Amino acid sequence: MNDVLLPLLLGLPALGAVVLGLLRVPARIVGTTIAAATLAVAVAIATGFDYGAGGRAQDVVDVRWLPSVDVRFHLGVDGISLPLVLLTALLVLLCAATIHDRLMMSVVLLLEVGMLGTFVALDLVLFFVFFEVVLIPMYVLIAVWGGPRRRPAATKFILFTLLGSGLMLVGFLVVYAATGTFDMTALAHAHGSGITASTQLLAGTLLLVGFGVKSPMWPLHTWLPDAHTEAPTVGSVLLAGVLLKMGTYGFIRIVVPDLPSAAHDLAPALGCLAVVGILWACLACLSLARGPHADLKRLIAFSSVGHMGFVLLGIATLTSAGLQGALIGNVAHGVITGLLFFLVGGVKDRFHTSDVTELGGGLLAKLPALGGLLLVASIASLGLPGLAGFWGEMLALLGAYSPAHGLSRPLFATLTGLAAAGTVLTAVYFLAMLRRVDFGVVTERWRSEHIGDAATVDLVAWTPLAVLAVGIGVWPGLVLRVSESAVRGLLG
Repeated sequence: MNDVLLPLLLGLPALGAVVLGLLRVPARIVGTTIAAATLAVAVAIATGFDYGAGGRAQDVVDVRWLPSVDVRFHLGVDGISLPLVLLTALLVLLCAATIHDRLMMSVVLLLEVGMLGTFVALDLVLFFVFFEVVLIPMYVLIAVWGGPRRRPAATKFILFTLLGSGLMLVGFLVVYAATGTFDMTALAHAHGSGITASTQLLAGTLLLVGFGVKSPMWPLHTWLPDAHTEAPTVGSVLLAGVLLKMGTYGFIRIVVPDLPSAAHDLAPALGCLAVVGILWACLACLSLARGPHADLKRLIAFSSVGHMGFVLLGIATLTSAGLQGALIGNVAHGVITGLLFFLVGGVKDRFHTSDVTELGGGLLAKLPALGGLLLVASIASLGLPGLAGFWGEMLALLGAYSPAHGLSRPLFATLTGLAAAGTVLTAVYFLAMLRRVDFGVVTERWRSEHIGDAATVDLVAWTPLAVLAVGIGVWPGLVLRVSESAVRGLLG
């Protein structure tokens, strides 16, 4: 029975995408049903998962695909991928509940196939195929249903990500030339044996850039603000909630266990780039939060660069604490930033703008449900203890303060201090944004207009993420317990 769960997980949204693309059926009913069934399969996988053996691939499917080069249709889920599988299935279901357009629903379900496939693939070629499947659907979401500058934003997205994918593929081929296998399980068990240090460094550098584009790592992040700003709400939610995790997941899943020598050599550079990204994003967000032409959606987009910087810093420490911080940071960012983009989309739908100056203040007074959820999500995003955003940042800083053996303690201590300053700046720009939007007096322009608060369908889509932001913050073991043994295995 277990060997059908992962094919079913991928097959349901693929079938739904085909049906919605070819037949004139009710988009929301069919799409939501398919997405709910996919989430049910993900929950079934989690229910039957052996948490005591989280470092071992489970529900494995392994069949011959391209025997001439030993490429296999090899799927499995472990403690690293399981939380991301559940997060992806949940976010797609919540997005599906808000979509009316049949073709958009078809594109979102096709996107789900690529996202889930990336997290369960155990063959490098299969990983690459699923990694690429997401590009066209996301391009279409931005280019067809995006904002006024959607075409340039979509083109920038596809060019940057194709460049990263090309470098990633070359890195995989370097690994194959040295080992003769694409099997990710075998490569992880070998832990770099049989690959010379110079070959590891070459492959690791290619993968650093390739995964760095999607992460998004400074200075390869410049496609992200435009893509987020112009994407429709569901595109922004899935881009922030899942697609950015594919890059950091690649670092954790492939670079750390398969190329340990390269991971060690590149860790200082990765840590420095991560911290530069944190501080750069904070300064950009401060400028937006306090500036005369601040765009709420663009501010959340830039904040993603900073939050993902903490995930990259955790990876760079090559410690159990740092990697655990990266994994829970991935999940927390997906939950919180996904909620923030839902809320900003709700604001834009009602006020027809996301410009902070035009919105004015008093959102909490005029629309209590929408303004209250924006308050909760923003406080969670700034890393308040007791909410989900805190744990990833805290564990990344803890790992950086005491990095893996052989890494420069003075360098990482400096990075710890700079990243800690980033947490303070993050709190400043989120509080500045809340002061301007949530609090204060409702401006004259909106005082006399009747603007509806969150509808039932909105609350159905938004509330689960708010509950998770609190639940993970209060009980981080929801994520950390799942990934603990898997992280130990990654570090050998």
